[in-house]
Amino acid sequence: FRYKGISHYDGPDSDNHTALPCPGELLVEEHHSNYGEPWAGGRDVFEFLAESTNLSPNSQVLEIGCGTLRVGLHFIRYLAPSRFHCLERDELSLMAALRYELPSQGLLHKRPVIVRGESMDFTRFGDAVSYDLIYASAVFLHMPDNLVWTGLERLAGKLKPFVGRIYVSHNIKFCSRLGGEQCTKRLSDLGLEYLGKKTHDSLLFNHYEIWFEFRRSRA
Repeated sequence: FRYKGISHYDGPDSDNHTALPCPGELLVEEHHSNYGEPWAGGRDVFEFLAESTNLSPNSQVLEIGCGTLRVGLHFIRYLAPSRFHCLERDELSLMAALRYELPSQGLLHKRPVIVRGESMDFTRFGDAVSYDLIYASAVFLHMPDNLVWTGLERLAGKLKPFVGRIYVSHNIKFCSRLGGEQCTKRLSDLGLEYLGKKTHDSLLFNHYEIWFEFRRSRA
């Protein structure tokens, strides 16, 4: 009785969960191949973002499009319970995250808040939440520009002023297509400021990513 099963919750809620059926394609980890780089690269991304934002276990983090938690698992493991939020649209990815990854990694007790949605609706995370880090890895590439701007408008007030950060990977065509001055003005109208780009060199692979950094510029 010294060691509990890794899928159990901690404390008095240890028996308060329902086993969910797990499709065979998840059990053989097919979802680990759904990315343009190895699954193990998720830790690289976590370390880059955590160091860039001086993250602490009590920080509040939101990932837009966390998929099967390739990156999110590392945030969930590091952060205090319920400090990781995610908005994800794909049902199979959510199933892989909730029915396979969290139980297999022994992280159910961290109780991440993972919500299905595709319209940049963040209301289910609560009105009072204030984020230290919001990030989107290769997600805005696949969304209409107007939907990205809608999301930024809704999130601007939920980012901690000055110290909170938004990171977007690969490119920010939703912004550059407007032109530099127009983009800066539109961001300013939302209370956001573009701080520049950072190159993240992977320690595991011959690979690098470009991340674009934003902050909330007024209280």
